[in-house]
Amino acid sequence: MIELSRFLNISDWNLPGSERNPCSWNGVLCSQPDNSSVISLSLSNFDLSNSSFLPLVCNLQTLESLDVSNNRLSSIPDGFVTDCERLIGLKHLNFSTNNFSSSPGFRGFSKLAVLDFSHNVLTGNIGDYGFDGLVQLRSLNLSFNSLTGSVPVHLTKGLEKLEVSDNRLSGTIPEGIDDYQELTLIDLSDNQLNGSIPSSLGNLSKLESLLLSNNYLSGPIPESLSSIQTLRRFAANRNRFMGRIPSGITKHLENLDLSFNNLVGSIPDDLLSQLKLVSVDLSSNQLVGWIPQSISSSLVRLRLGSNKLTGSVHSAAFESLQNLIYLEMDNNSLTGHIPPSFGNLVSLSLLNLAMNEFTGILPPAFGNLTRLQVIKLQQNKLTGEIPDTITFLSNLLILNISWNSLSGSIPPSVSNLTRLSSMNLQGNNLSGTIPDNIRNLEDLIELQLGQNQLRGRIPVMPRKLQISLNLSYNLFEGSIPTTLSELDRLEVLDLSNNKFSGEIPDFLRSLMSLTQLILSNNQLTGNIPKFTKNVLLNVSGNPGIKLNNEDKFSIPKTSSGKRKQVLVIIFVASGVCAIVAGIITVIVLKLSRRFKGIKNIEADQNEEGSTVLPEVIHGKLLTSNALHRSNINFTKAVEAVAHPESALYQTMFWSYYRVVMPSGSSYFIKKLNTRDRIFQQASSEQLELELEMLGKLHHANIMVPLAYVLYSEGCLLVYDFAHTCTLYDVLHNPTSDVVDWTSRYSIAVGIAQGISYLHGSISNGRDPILLPDLSSKKIILKSLTEPLVGDIELFKVIDPSRSNSSLSAVAGTIGYIPPEYAYTMRVTMAGNVYSFGVILLELLTGRPAVSEGRDLAKWVQSHSSHQEQQNDILDLRVSKTSTVATKQMLRALSIALACINISPGARPKMKTVLRMLTRL
Repeated sequence: MIELSRFLNISDWNLPGSERNPCSWNGVLCSQPDNSSVISLSLSNFDLSNSSFLPLVCNLQTLESLDVSNNRLSSIPDGFVTDCERLIGLKHLNFSTNNFSSSPGFRGFSKLAVLDFSHNVLTGNIGDYGFDGLVQLRSLNLSFNSLTGSVPVHLTKGLEKLEVSDNRLSGTIPEGIDDYQELTLIDLSDNQLNGSIPSSLGNLSKLESLLLSNNYLSGPIPESLSSIQTLRRFAANRNRFMGRIPSGITKHLENLDLSFNNLVGSIPDDLLSQLKLVSVDLSSNQLVGWIPQSISSSLVRLRLGSNKLTGSVHSAAFESLQNLIYLEMDNNSLTGHIPPSFGNLVSLSLLNLAMNEFTGILPPAFGNLTRLQVIKLQQNKLTGEIPDTITFLSNLLILNISWNSLSGSIPPSVSNLTRLSSMNLQGNNLSGTIPDNIRNLEDLIELQLGQNQLRGRIPVMPRKLQISLNLSYNLFEGSIPTTLSELDRLEVLDLSNNKFSGEIPDFLRSLMSLTQLILSNNQLTGNIPKFTKNVLLNVSGNPGIKLNNEDKFSIPKTSSGKRKQVLVIIFVASGVCAIVAGIITVIVLKLSRRFKGIKNIEADQNEEGSTVLPEVIHGKLLTSNALHRSNINFTKAVEAVAHPESALYQTMFWSYYRVVMPSGSSYFIKKLNTRDRIFQQASSEQLELELEMLGKLHHANIMVPLAYVLYSEGCLLVYDFAHTCTLYDVLHNPTSDVVDWTSRYSIAVGIAQGISYLHGSISNGRDPILLPDLSSKKIILKSLTEPLVGDIELFKVIDPSRSNSSLSAVAGTIGYIPPEYAYTMRVTMAGNVYSFGVILLELLTGRPAVSEGRDLAKWVQSHSSHQEQQNDILDLRVSKTSTVATKQMLRALSIALACINISPGARPKMKTVLRMLTRL
């Protein structure tokens, strides 16, 4: 151990006096009670990159367990195998989460019981690795690699756990797998397996978990699985299974996931009634008939959405489901009244009954659901008034009862929903005025009240409104009220199709976050104020508006005669908009005392009235390129951004500028917008450290800063100006040429490569970098084959501590926000995969993420369940050019569908997505 200590030079192993007692070292476990010998050595997360120490480990003759996971090791020396195979007690080897591309033979490790090589980059045929020689093996984990071949069937018959998910295995599930009678876990998910499930799997009498998700498996679900009395979890979602769900399949199960298949027929009467059942997901199939009347009281999750279920929901079935947290029955054809017994679901956090044919009133008993966070009842046929009992839903984050036939006024009691972040009441028959106390909804970031009969004075709105304020298609009149002037975070304001009169107020120009302003079909007059380039303005249908030549270019041509044509290019992306109460936070760039007390102040004027430019406090070049280092001038960068009107465009976080340096070279400058936000505190030392880490990133598909500048008003980042257009511009600009499939495919692969690199799926030896706001507008194109993932700084700059990878402060871009953000409130790698899936759908369909009130992800999911409809999903301008393009696009569509799975755990990792894309 002393020799190993000196070789590794681990700090807390080399403390004074520590050599006398290695058993006290971090990661070292000795035999008890005498501490006479080392039996376990854990070097996990020690940031090791040189594996030449491994043969020294073999000098520990009593070693039973070795863990070197979560390092940067890339090879295993031959000396390790030859020396350690002599260790008669070695039973556990954990090499997971490293950079190993190959594995030596372990045939001589006769006592090895547990081998973990997951999360590496192993390649080649799985059968060539010699795992069949490990005669005592009980657990083999090879998940998240790039192994090929078929499911191994020549392993020791005593194997208990086989985990080979997220590889490239092909072929069928072998019949001989039932010879492994000790198996408790089989995980074959996220591969390329085809064929059917062998009925002989029912002979595995000790099997507890069978995971087959995200393959190409087909055929029926075998009835024999119901005979495995130990089986607790069966996941076969994202396959091509057909036929009926066999009766008795849940006899012993706790968790069943058969979502996103082609299952038909009705739900068996006994399927939901089993006493141990905890979670059932049958969403996105073609199931018909009624929902069973007998439902187990132990259920926590029940998802039946996107099927063809009919009939009414029996009230008695839900009377005693005290443990139910998630209930989803959306996108079916359910009829009748919403059962009052839903008021008994006291643990419910999410209720989604949207897109059905429910009638009647909103049950007053909903007031009992005090833990409810999300309620979605849109696109039904509900009538009556919004009940006052809604005031008791104190934990509600999302309220969506749009597109029904509700009447009466908006009850003032909605102001008691103080955690609400999204309220959507549009498309009803609501009348009266907007309650004055709506301002009390301090965390509201979206308010949709369009398509009603509201009138009267528009009250002061919640200051945090960000995503959208939609008052279109109502009966408001008079001047546009000054109460809107404080909504400086608002991105979309829709006042169209009312009776507003007078001039367009100049204060709307001060709404710096505004990206869309829709004032069409009113009675406005006068000149149009000069808005910045990033505001999409629509004033059509106002005969009194005076147009000049410049204005004609900024006003979209929209028809005023069709009531449902407008409704903004951005509506709610299926209620996904609410990430958390208190949504808009970014860190303040409050400079530390070492900068001699200079504060964030505005540029002053001297006695003669000329502007005094802000002082450069610190600038640093991050690039080693000599040309850039000689061209970039920090003072010039600060001077250029002193004039907000010269910005190319603005977003919630950044203002973008093109700056010509004294050398004549152009650079792209991003200025962090810290104005009027609620910030976390961060020292300048932290900020600089994070920015310098960004500068060390090197990838062809990542937009990396060349330099940064800290100055008295904030922070600037400097980039090469070799790229000017975004993927959104290229795909959705009607004047642009149609991008061919070859280019779109190259773009998709490039984006996936960039995100994989940031996530750490590719060898980079660092923590993952997550993308809080990933959209096609954040993908910069150097060319049609060279995409760059932009705004990677948000994760570093907004939350430099990265203590919990939580970024609830960022709402992201509508249409790309993963559904789980509504209740998990965390930015995750799975969430980034969802956003990438939406971008991939944009490439495949040619449609924006949200258009005409339709969410692209939801639209594709609703049209993809039938094979014959999938061709119609594709951009026909591209897919019809060749049969090869059509086939590749359909394969890419299946990848996109996997990425936008409603369940984060069912989405593939970005590394897997990249691998699937490169195999098209």
